[in-house]
Amino acid sequence: MKIVADDKIPFLRGVFEPFAEVVYLKGAAISSADVADADALIVRTRTKCGAALLRGSRVRFVATATIGYDHIDAAELAALGIDWRSAPGCNAASVAQYLAAVLTGFGVPLAGKTLGVIGVGNVGKLAVKVGEALGMRVLANDPPRADAEGEAGFVSLARIAAEADLVTLHVPKIAEGKYPTVKLLDENFFAAAKDGLCLVNAARGEAVDGAALKAAIDSGKVAHAAIDVWENEPDIDLELLKLCDFGTPHIAGYSTDGKANGTTAAVRAVAEFFGIAELESFRAVPPPPANPVGIVADEHAPVEREIHRIVCHTFDLHRASGDLKSDPAGFERQRGNAPLRREPFAYRVSGGSAELRRKLGALGFKLVRE
Repeated sequence: MKIVADDKIPFLRGVFEPFAEVVYLKGAAISSADVADADALIVRTRTKCGAALLRGSRVRFVATATIGYDHIDAAELAALGIDWRSAPGCNAASVAQYLAAVLTGFGVPLAGKTLGVIGVGNVGKLAVKVGEALGMRVLANDPPRADAEGEAGFVSLARIAAEADLVTLHVPKIAEGKYPTVKLLDENFFAAAKDGLCLVNAARGEAVDGAALKAAIDSGKVAHAAIDVWENEPDIDLELLKLCDFGTPHIAGYSTDGKANGTTAAVRAVAEFFGIAELESFRAVPPPPANPVGIVADEHAPVEREIHRIVCHTFDLHRASGDLKSDPAGFERQRGNAPLRREPFAYRVSGGSAELRRKLGALGFKLVRE
Protein backbone atom coordinates (compact mmCIF):
# COMPACT_ATOMS: atom_id res chain seq x y z
CA MET A 1 0.00 0.00 0.00
CA LYS A 2 1.21 3.53 -0.81
CA ILE A 3 0.01 6.83 0.68
CA VAL A 4 0.89 10.32 -0.55
CA ALA A 5 0.49 12.96 2.17
CA ASP A 6 0.88 16.71 2.55
CA ASP A 7 4.12 17.28 4.45
CA LYS A 8 2.57 20.03 6.62
CA ILE A 9 0.00 17.78 8.29
CA PRO A 10 1.17 17.49 11.91
CA PHE A 11 1.30 14.33 14.02
CA LEU A 12 1.17 12.14 10.90
CA ARG A 13 4.75 11.02 10.39
CA GLY A 14 5.31 7.49 11.62
CA VAL A 15 1.61 6.65 11.96
CA PHE A 16 1.09 4.73 8.70
CA GLU A 17 4.69 3.64 8.14
CA PRO A 18 4.17 0.18 9.74
CA PHE A 19 1.40 -0.49 7.21
CA ALA A 20 2.30 1.42 4.05
CA GLU A 21 4.89 3.28 2.07
CA VAL A 22 4.28 6.96 2.83
CA VAL A 23 5.55 9.80 0.65
CA TYR A 24 5.37 13.35 2.06
CA LEU A 25 5.18 16.22 -0.43
CA LYS A 26 4.31 19.90 -0.46
CA GLY A 27 0.55 20.05 -0.80
CA ALA A 28 0.39 22.52 -3.68
CA ALA A 29 3.06 20.61 -5.60
CA ILE A 30 1.46 17.13 -5.54
CA SER A 31 1.17 16.06 -9.20
CA SER A 32 -0.53 13.32 -11.18
CA ALA A 33 2.84 11.60 -11.51
CA ASP A 34 3.21 11.58 -7.73
CA VAL A 35 -0.13 9.85 -7.17
CA ALA A 36 -0.15 7.49 -10.16
CA ASP A 37 0.75 4.43 -8.05
CA ALA A 38 -0.72 5.63 -4.74
CA ASP A 39 -3.70 4.00 -3.02
CA ALA A 40 -4.64 6.97 -0.84
CA LEU A 41 -4.06 10.69 -0.44
CA ILE A 42 -4.04 12.65 2.81
CA VAL A 43 -4.23 16.34 2.01
CA ARG A 44 -5.05 19.86 3.17
CA THR A 45 -6.70 22.67 1.22
CA ARG A 46 -3.73 23.37 -1.03
CA THR A 47 -4.10 20.11 -3.01
CA LYS A 48 -6.82 20.35 -5.68
CA CYS A 49 -8.30 16.86 -5.86
CA GLY A 50 -10.16 16.26 -9.09
CA ALA A 51 -9.87 14.46 -12.39
CA ALA A 52 -6.82 16.43 -13.49
CA LEU A 53 -4.86 15.04 -10.57
CA LEU A 54 -6.39 11.60 -10.12
CA ARG A 55 -7.57 10.28 -13.50
CA GLY A 56 -5.59 7.16 -14.38
CA SER A 57 -4.16 6.80 -10.89
CA ARG A 58 -4.52 3.87 -8.50
CA VAL A 59 -6.01 6.12 -5.80
CA ARG A 60 -9.14 4.76 -4.16
CA PHE A 61 -9.50 7.13 -1.21
CA VAL A 62 -8.79 10.78 -0.36
CA ALA A 63 -8.84 12.12 3.19
CA THR A 64 -8.56 15.84 3.84
CA ALA A 65 -7.50 16.84 7.35
CA THR A 66 -9.62 19.99 7.10
CA ILE A 67 -13.13 21.14 7.88
CA GLY A 68 -13.45 22.71 4.41
CA TYR A 69 -13.51 20.76 1.17
CA ASP A 70 -13.55 23.37 -1.61
CA HIS A 71 -10.45 21.64 -2.97
CA ILE A 72 -12.31 18.33 -3.41
CA ASP A 73 -14.29 17.94 -6.64
CA ALA A 74 -16.82 15.45 -5.32
CA ALA A 75 -18.50 14.86 -8.68
CA GLU A 76 -15.24 14.12 -10.47
CA LEU A 77 -14.09 11.80 -7.69
CA ALA A 78 -17.40 9.97 -7.78
CA ALA A 79 -17.07 9.52 -11.55
CA LEU A 80 -13.63 8.02 -10.99
CA GLY A 81 -14.93 5.70 -8.25
CA ILE A 82 -12.83 7.41 -5.57
CA ASP A 83 -14.26 7.84 -2.07
CA TRP A 84 -13.30 10.75 0.19
CA ARG A 85 -13.80 12.19 3.68
CA SER A 86 -13.26 15.56 5.32
CA ALA A 87 -12.94 16.42 9.02
CA PRO A 88 -16.10 18.41 9.86
CA GLY A 89 -15.84 20.48 13.02
CA CYS A 90 -12.18 19.64 13.62
CA ASN A 91 -11.09 23.26 14.04
CA ALA A 92 -14.34 24.89 15.16
CA ALA A 93 -13.03 25.76 18.62
CA SER A 94 -9.89 27.22 17.08
CA VAL A 95 -11.91 29.61 14.91
CA ALA A 96 -13.95 30.55 17.99
CA GLN A 97 -10.67 31.38 19.75
CA TYR A 98 -9.66 33.60 16.82
CA LEU A 99 -13.08 35.26 16.85
CA ALA A 100 -12.87 36.06 20.56
CA ALA A 101 -9.45 37.64 19.99
CA VAL A 102 -10.52 39.88 17.11
CA LEU A 103 -13.89 40.93 18.55
CA THR A 104 -12.28 42.07 21.79
CA GLY A 105 -9.39 43.57 19.81
CA PHE A 106 -11.48 46.01 17.77
CA GLY A 107 -11.59 48.36 20.74
CA VAL A 108 -15.35 48.86 20.66
CA PRO A 109 -17.65 48.01 23.60
CA LEU A 110 -19.31 44.65 22.97
CA ALA A 111 -21.78 44.14 25.82
CA GLY A 112 -25.29 44.87 24.62
CA LYS A 113 -24.28 45.10 20.95
CA THR A 114 -25.73 42.85 18.24
CA LEU A 115 -23.58 40.19 16.58
CA GLY A 116 -24.74 38.73 13.28
CA VAL A 117 -23.50 35.19 12.67
CA ILE A 118 -23.79 34.18 9.01
CA GLY A 119 -23.52 30.41 8.68
CA VAL A 120 -24.37 28.38 11.76
CA GLY A 121 -22.73 25.02 11.20
CA ASN A 122 -20.03 23.49 13.40
CA VAL A 123 -18.05 26.73 13.53
CA GLY A 124 -20.99 29.13 13.48
CA LYS A 125 -22.58 27.43 16.48
CA LEU A 126 -19.47 28.21 18.50
CA ALA A 127 -19.43 31.75 17.12
CA VAL A 128 -22.91 32.17 18.60
CA LYS A 129 -21.56 31.01 21.96
CA VAL A 130 -18.65 33.47 21.74
CA GLY A 131 -21.06 36.32 21.11
CA GLU A 132 -23.25 35.30 24.00
CA ALA A 133 -20.23 34.85 26.28
CA LEU A 134 -19.18 38.41 25.50
CA GLY A 135 -22.60 39.74 26.42
CA MET A 136 -23.91 40.37 22.93
CA ARG A 137 -27.32 39.81 21.42
CA VAL A 138 -26.83 37.28 18.61
CA LEU A 139 -28.73 36.99 15.33
CA ALA A 140 -28.18 33.78 13.35
CA ASN A 141 -28.50 33.48 9.56
CA ASP A 142 -28.41 30.07 7.88
CA PRO A 143 -30.98 29.58 5.08
CA PRO A 144 -30.20 25.87 4.49
CA ARG A 145 -30.72 25.11 8.18
CA ALA A 146 -33.83 27.28 8.27
CA ASP A 147 -35.21 25.27 5.34
CA ALA A 148 -34.47 21.97 7.05
CA GLU A 149 -35.37 22.87 10.63
CA GLY A 150 -37.85 25.71 10.36
CA GLU A 151 -37.30 29.45 10.57
CA ALA A 152 -37.48 29.73 14.36
CA GLY A 153 -34.13 30.94 15.64
CA PHE A 154 -32.92 32.20 12.25
CA VAL A 155 -33.16 35.62 10.59
CA SER A 156 -32.71 36.92 7.06
CA LEU A 157 -29.52 38.44 5.72
CA ALA A 158 -31.44 41.70 5.34
CA ARG A 159 -32.16 41.72 9.05
CA ILE A 160 -28.50 41.04 9.81
CA ALA A 161 -27.60 44.09 7.70
CA ALA A 162 -30.22 46.26 9.38
CA GLU A 163 -29.52 45.33 13.00
CA ALA A 164 -26.01 43.92 13.46
CA ASP A 165 -23.22 46.04 14.90
CA LEU A 166 -20.74 43.27 14.21
CA VAL A 167 -20.87 40.48 11.60
CA THR A 168 -18.90 37.25 11.42
CA LEU A 169 -18.97 34.81 8.48
CA HIS A 170 -18.80 31.03 8.76
CA VAL A 171 -20.06 29.73 5.42
CA PRO A 172 -18.59 27.25 2.93
CA LYS A 173 -17.80 28.33 -0.61
CA ILE A 174 -20.85 27.64 -2.78
CA ALA A 175 -20.71 29.09 -6.30
CA GLU A 176 -24.21 28.18 -7.48
CA GLY A 177 -27.47 26.59 -6.43
CA LYS A 178 -30.26 27.81 -4.18
CA TYR A 179 -27.98 29.42 -1.61
CA PRO A 180 -24.71 30.55 -3.20
CA THR A 181 -22.20 32.16 -0.86
CA VAL A 182 -19.77 33.69 -3.37
CA LYS A 183 -19.90 37.48 -2.89
CA LEU A 184 -22.61 36.97 -0.29
CA LEU A 185 -21.61 40.29 1.24
CA ASP A 186 -21.59 42.72 -1.67
CA GLU A 187 -22.16 46.45 -2.22
CA ASN A 188 -25.89 45.99 -1.59
CA PHE A 189 -25.25 44.40 1.79
CA PHE A 190 -22.84 47.11 2.85
CA ALA A 191 -25.21 49.85 1.64
CA ALA A 192 -27.94 48.38 3.87
CA ALA A 193 -25.65 47.77 6.86
CA LYS A 194 -25.45 49.97 9.93
CA ASP A 195 -22.80 52.66 9.87
CA GLY A 196 -19.63 51.70 11.74
CA LEU A 197 -20.01 47.94 11.14
CA CYS A 198 -17.31 45.57 12.42
CA LEU A 199 -16.69 42.64 10.06
CA VAL A 200 -14.87 39.34 10.58
CA ASN A 201 -14.28 36.88 7.74
CA ALA A 202 -12.74 33.58 8.80
CA ALA A 203 -14.81 31.50 6.37
CA ARG A 204 -13.92 31.84 2.68
CA GLY A 205 -12.38 34.84 0.98
CA GLU A 206 -14.85 34.64 -1.88
CA ALA A 207 -17.79 35.13 0.49
CA VAL A 208 -17.04 38.87 0.60
CA ASP A 209 -16.76 41.11 -2.45
CA GLY A 210 -13.34 42.60 -1.85
CA ALA A 211 -13.92 45.73 -3.91
CA ALA A 212 -17.19 46.41 -2.11
CA LEU A 213 -15.53 45.90 1.27
CA LYS A 214 -12.73 48.33 0.45
CA ALA A 215 -15.26 50.94 -0.62
CA ALA A 216 -17.23 50.36 2.59
CA ILE A 217 -14.11 50.81 4.71
CA ASP A 218 -13.11 53.94 2.79
CA SER A 219 -16.57 55.45 3.31
CA GLY A 220 -16.66 54.60 7.02
CA LYS A 221 -19.60 52.23 6.59
CA VAL A 222 -17.26 49.49 7.88
CA ALA A 223 -15.27 50.83 10.82
CA HIS A 224 -13.26 47.71 11.68
CA ALA A 225 -12.40 44.53 9.79
CA ALA A 226 -10.52 41.32 10.51
CA ILE A 227 -9.72 39.16 7.49
CA ASP A 228 -8.22 35.69 7.75
CA VAL A 229 -9.34 34.33 4.37
CA TRP A 230 -8.74 36.08 1.07
CA GLU A 231 -9.74 36.03 -2.54
CA ASN A 232 -6.95 34.63 -4.74
CA GLU A 233 -4.80 33.26 -1.90
CA PRO A 234 -1.86 33.53 -1.58
CA ASP A 235 -1.85 36.53 -3.96
CA ILE A 236 -3.95 38.63 -1.62
CA ASP A 237 -5.28 42.16 -2.03
CA LEU A 238 -2.55 44.34 -0.53
CA GLU A 239 -4.81 47.39 -0.40
CA LEU A 240 -7.40 45.48 1.62
CA LEU A 241 -4.67 44.13 3.90
CA LYS A 242 -3.62 47.68 4.74
CA LEU A 243 -7.20 48.76 5.42
CA CYS A 244 -8.16 45.99 7.85
CA ASP A 245 -7.42 46.08 11.57
CA PHE A 246 -6.22 42.48 11.57
CA GLY A 247 -5.03 40.52 8.56
CA THR A 248 -3.87 36.94 9.02
CA PRO A 249 -2.75 34.19 6.59
CA HIS A 250 -5.69 31.78 6.77
CA ILE A 251 -4.79 30.52 10.24
CA ALA A 252 -7.97 31.06 12.27
CA GLY A 253 -8.44 27.31 12.44
CA TYR A 254 -4.77 26.53 13.00
CA SER A 255 -4.72 25.65 16.68
CA THR A 256 -2.68 22.64 17.64
CA ASP A 257 -5.88 21.02 18.88
CA GLY A 258 -7.69 21.69 15.62
CA LYS A 259 -4.81 20.24 13.64
CA ALA A 260 -4.69 17.20 15.91
CA ASN A 261 -8.43 16.71 15.41
CA GLY A 262 -8.03 16.99 11.64
CA THR A 263 -5.19 14.48 11.58
CA THR A 264 -7.14 12.15 13.86
CA ALA A 265 -10.15 12.24 11.53
CA ALA A 266 -8.02 11.69 8.42
CA VAL A 267 -6.09 8.76 9.90
CA ARG A 268 -9.25 7.07 11.13
CA ALA A 269 -10.97 7.55 7.77
CA VAL A 270 -8.08 5.95 5.86
CA ALA A 271 -7.80 3.18 8.44
CA GLU A 272 -11.51 2.35 8.25
CA PHE A 273 -11.54 2.40 4.45
CA PHE A 274 -8.55 0.07 4.11
CA GLY A 275 -9.29 -2.06 7.17
CA ILE A 276 -6.27 -1.10 9.26
CA ALA A 277 -7.80 -2.06 12.60
CA GLU A 278 -4.83 -0.87 14.64
CA LEU A 279 -5.46 2.75 13.58
CA GLU A 280 -9.24 2.94 13.69
CA SER A 281 -9.12 4.43 17.19
CA PHE A 282 -6.00 6.54 16.60
CA ARG A 283 -5.84 9.95 18.31
CA ALA A 284 -3.22 12.62 17.75
CA VAL A 285 -2.08 14.14 21.04
CA PRO A 286 -0.87 17.76 20.94
CA PRO A 287 2.04 18.92 23.10
CA PRO A 288 1.50 21.16 26.14
CA PRO A 289 1.37 24.93 25.55
CA ALA A 290 4.69 26.66 24.95
CA ASN A 291 3.65 29.67 27.02
CA PRO A 292 2.64 29.51 30.70
CA VAL A 293 -0.47 27.46 31.40
CA GLY A 294 -1.35 29.48 34.48
CA ILE A 295 -2.83 32.92 33.80
CA VAL A 296 -3.53 35.46 36.56
CA ALA A 297 -6.43 37.78 35.69
CA ASP A 298 -6.49 41.42 36.78
CA GLU A 299 -9.77 42.09 38.53
CA HIS A 300 -9.29 45.86 38.21
CA ALA A 301 -8.77 45.94 34.42
CA PRO A 302 -11.73 46.61 32.07
CA VAL A 303 -13.35 43.25 31.40
CA GLU A 304 -13.22 43.20 27.60
CA ARG A 305 -9.64 44.47 27.53
CA GLU A 306 -8.62 41.77 30.01
CA ILE A 307 -10.41 39.09 27.98
CA HIS A 308 -8.46 40.24 24.92
CA ARG A 309 -5.16 40.04 26.81
CA ILE A 310 -5.91 36.57 28.10
CA VAL A 311 -7.13 35.19 24.77
CA CYS A 312 -4.05 36.64 23.07
CA HIS A 313 -1.93 34.81 25.64
CA THR A 314 -3.18 31.64 23.95
CA PHE A 315 -3.06 33.02 20.38
CA ASP A 316 -0.83 35.96 19.47
CA LEU A 317 -3.20 37.73 17.08
CA HIS A 318 -1.14 40.91 16.95
CA ARG A 319 2.03 39.09 15.98
CA ALA A 320 0.26 37.06 13.28
CA SER A 321 -1.32 40.17 11.80
CA GLY A 322 1.86 42.20 12.06
CA ASP A 323 3.86 39.49 10.29
CA LEU A 324 1.47 39.41 7.33
CA LYS A 325 1.19 43.18 7.06
CA SER A 326 4.98 43.54 7.04
CA ASP A 327 5.57 40.62 4.66
CA PRO A 328 2.47 39.76 2.59
CA ALA A 329 4.60 37.82 0.10
CA GLY A 330 5.32 35.41 2.95
CA PHE A 331 1.67 34.33 3.19
CA GLU A 332 2.25 30.66 2.45
CA ARG A 333 5.38 30.43 4.58
CA GLN A 334 3.63 32.09 7.52
CA ARG A 335 0.64 29.82 7.10
CA GLY A 336 2.69 26.66 6.82
CA ASN A 337 4.92 27.58 9.75
CA ALA A 338 2.36 29.19 12.04
CA PRO A 339 3.29 28.65 15.69
CA LEU A 340 1.40 25.75 17.20
CA ARG A 341 -1.14 27.12 19.63
CA ARG A 342 -3.36 25.48 22.20
CA GLU A 343 -7.03 26.33 22.69
CA PRO A 344 -8.39 27.97 25.88
CA PHE A 345 -9.25 24.70 27.64
CA ALA A 346 -5.51 24.01 27.96
CA TYR A 347 -5.06 27.05 30.23
CA ARG A 348 -5.97 27.77 33.86
CA VAL A 349 -7.10 31.23 34.93
CA SER A 350 -7.02 32.44 38.52
CA GLY A 351 -8.16 35.78 39.90
CA GLY A 352 -10.40 38.28 38.17
CA SER A 353 -13.86 39.63 38.87
CA ALA A 354 -16.93 37.44 38.89
CA GLU A 355 -18.04 38.88 35.54
CA LEU A 356 -14.65 38.29 33.96
CA ARG A 357 -14.45 34.73 35.25
CA ARG A 358 -17.96 33.97 34.03
CA LYS A 359 -17.12 35.18 30.55
CA LEU A 360 -13.76 33.40 30.44
CA GLY A 361 -15.42 30.18 31.56
CA ALA A 362 -17.95 30.52 28.75
CA LEU A 363 -15.05 30.97 26.31
CA GLY A 364 -13.59 27.63 27.39
CA PHE A 365 -10.91 28.55 29.92
CA LYS A 366 -10.44 26.43 33.04
CA LEU A 367 -11.10 28.53 36.12
CA VAL A 368 -9.11 27.86 39.28
CA ARG A 369 -8.79 29.51 42.65
CA GLU A 370 -5.51 31.12 43.66
